[in-house]
Amino acid sequence: MKQIRWQQRFQNYERAFSHLERALAIGRPSETERAGTVQFFELTFELAWKTLKDYLETQGFQLNTPRDVFKQAYQANVISQGDVWLEALDNRNLTTHVYDEATALKVVGLIRDRYFSLLQELHKEFQSKKST
Repeated sequence: MKQIRWQQRFQNYERAFSHLERALAIGRPSETERAGTVQFFELTFELAWKTLKDYLETQGFQLNTPRDVFKQAYQANVISQGDVWLEALDNRNLTTHVYDEATALKVVGLIRDRYFSLLQELHKEFQSKKST
């Protein structure tokens, strides 16, 4: 059952990731498009840690917080750049509690330059695990 759960969660992750990817492809996003990008990032990031949690549970780990999940996933070589994942977690937490244009611009820049590649790497990792 746990094997199926992470794969179902990954399907949701794939959809959210696809929305984020399309949002980031917009060359000169409007304020509304930037807000949408931040929302897509929040959703994709939330599904990333939950998919990782579900997957790690199939490996015998019991984890509760996103921070613990990212640390264990890094130790288990499921993800790389554990420190950047934790940075992304902190910035994701910031965006859910505060919204202003300066923060949005900063976060969209970080999503483009640092965090999207992490989410993309995770996507590829789980695509390969799904078929095994």
